[in-house]
Amino acid sequence: MFSTIFHAAVYDPLYNGLVFLVDVVPGHDMGLAVVALTIIVRIIFYPLSRQAVLTQEAMKRIAPEVEALKEKYKEKKEEQAREIFALYKKYNIRPFSSVLLMLVQLPILLGLYWVFAWGGFPEVDASLLYSFVPSPVGVVDMNFLGFIPMDGHSVILAILAGVTQIIYTRLSMGPRKKHTKPMGDSFSSDMARSFDIQMRYVFPILIAVISYTVVAAAPLYWVTSNSFLIMQEYITGKRFTAAEKKEDNL
Repeated sequence: MFSTIFHAAVYDPLYNGLVFLVDVVPGHDMGLAVVALTIIVRIIFYPLSRQAVLTQEAMKRIAPEVEALKEKYKEKKEEQAREIFALYKKYNIRPFSSVLLMLVQLPILLGLYWVFAWGGFPEVDASLLYSFVPSPVGVVDMNFLGFIPMDGHSVILAILAGVTQIIYTRLSMGPRKKHTKPMGDSFSSDMARSFDIQMRYVFPILIAVISYTVVAAAPLYWVTSNSFLIMQEYITGKRFTAAEKKEDNL
């Protein structure tokens, strides 16, 4: 049941998308097809990712108010949570939009991995093609730019996956705050610091390690996706800051 749904909703569309794109990109380069497919996916999910960026910027803006509420209700955790969510509601902030964006990516990454692990490329399985998707004319080149095999492992792409994740995390979370409070701080503050460190340093390293263990198409997708998000974060962030300054001047 799950396998059938996954094939119909994820695997087959990705497979057909790659076959179509590899037929039109220069040199039938499978890597270029992966890059093109990633950009298309990012454009499709742009409204969701834009909302996530705006949410992150808004949460940075109200961070002092959140910290004030945490301090005010530090002995009353349930009331603290209610007040913080009320603050989010006041500013129309959806704090879980970033999580939703990440959850959407997981099936695509898994599907892409399985397409290259068991899809039989460079041979094309005509039985999986939609009626409007023709088989590629010519030999499919599995080497991205002539030297990175998409069905193998790549140290270069693994490192780039980690580096782009670090850059994106820094842009989305902002500079790391210096904690000047004493070590006897609350448990929630310790958890927040731990989460901050894991997201900034541990997660990118984990991404790099996993990227090296899977077929190179997956980290290429991740690098392209992160690059798209970095540009979006930068552009949207600048617009958000400009709009904020305009409001302050009114």
